[in-house]
Amino acid sequence: MIELRIVTVVEATGLLADGALMLDVRDDKEWEAGRAPGAWHVALNDLPDRLDALTKDRLIVCVCRSGARSSRAGKFLVEQGYDAVNLEGGMIQWATQNQPLEGDLDQPAII
Repeated sequence: MIELRIVTVVEATGLLADGALMLDVRDDKEWEAGRAPGAWHVALNDLPDRLDALTKDRLIVCVCRSGARSSRAGKFLVEQGYDAVNLEGGMIQWATQNQPLEGDLDQPAII
């Protein structure tokens, strides 16, 4: 069974500052409503077909709304040889801890 490391928002912001990539695996509507600046979007169902766009020499911080889908994504990535972690509490926790949000709407939000 694959063990996936879980990181807090504070840990994730440090990892991102050190060059990690935030991979948001939510669906398009969730992504458009609100996301972390600089995140890369690949819906969970599309991830197997988009692996070639990811690099194995960079830590990937997986995120979704609450952490369940990103946990599946992270475990899948680790199985494929990537270095990945899961953001505990997902974008809900990210927003709760007053981290920046951007979106395609006037008021970015987590849906």
